[in-house]
Amino acid sequence: MTRLFNLDFQLLHDTVLLAIAIFFLFLALSYLLFNPVRKMLKDRQEKIATDIDTAIADKKDAAALKAEYEAKLKNIDKEAEQILSEARQKALKNEAKIVDEAKEEAARIIQRANEEAELSKKRAMDEVKQEMITVASMMAAKVVAANIDATVQDTLVEETLKEMGESTWQS
Repeated sequence: MTRLFNLDFQLLHDTVLLAIAIFFLFLALSYLLFNPVRKMLKDRQEKIATDIDTAIADKKDAAALKAEYEAKLKNIDKEAEQILSEARQKALKNEAKIVDEAKEEAARIIQRANEEAELSKKRAMDEVKQEMITVASMMAAKVVAANIDATVQDTLVEETLKEMGESTWQS
């Protein structure tokens, strides 16, 4: 028998046994190693798919929030104008209230000043009357002193005092 590439029967037999052993090792290792690796890869694919779905949902939520934010930004000018308008109205009301209070206070001050002026005028008139009475009685006393006796003089003084008392109580 001629040998093909220097292969003999023993070498072929060892090669076939080695191939069978490698095949069984392959089956055993595939069961022990490949299946867990496949399971790990499958889990990883599922996790990646879940992450992608979550990212898509988050992107949609972010787009919705962005749209809401932009809508609020558009309405912010209107809200600011409304707030400013309300503030202006309150300021005008406060201004009117303050002006009215100031007018009322001014009217009270003027009224008090008028009353005080009237009282001062009455006092001045009373003082003038008192002075006139005093001057008149002195003049009368000098004029009458020469012409009137003591009893007439006492009567005139009493009448003057009575008039002064009545005029003071009437005023």
